[in-house]
Amino acid sequence: MVLETKSFPKGGNITRKFTCDGGDISPQLAWSGAPAETQSFVLIADDPDAPSGTFTHWVAYNISAKTKELAEGVGKSETLPGGGIQGRNDFRKTGYGGPCPPPGKPHHYFFKLFALDSKLNLKPGAARKEVESAMRGHVIADAEVMGTYSR
Repeated sequence: MVLETKSFPKGGNITRKFTCDGGDISPQLAWSGAPAETQSFVLIADDPDAPSGTFTHWVAYNISAKTKELAEGVGKSETLPGGGIQGRNDFRKTGYGGPCPPPGKPHHYFFKLFALDSKLNLKPGAARKEVESAMRGHVIADAEVMGTYSR
């Protein structure tokens, strides 16, 4: 499975508009090569370089197996266009919260997509730990793309 974005170069700098210093809008993400038995996708975006430990910027789950892309600027509502649910990020908000590191070295932001052999029995607004617990044993493929950002 492959995860790509047109919003920033793979391994390169994340454009300001996708951060708290800009519009704080979600980047475009597209994927291909999911196994035929995929029933849903989970998306988790995080920053393992955060001073307090890994910081979760986006959690989405029960993304339709038919979905192959999330357009730039997904709303911060509980549901995703085309099917799916957004969880709570570590800003304690629903949906995407862009990079917002303290001044200093660049932080690495990982966008991880997981193909599951089931849907998750979770209500909207679930936190990352709940999602990871529910998806345990159901991941059949995964992919990621990483970008950096510093202030």
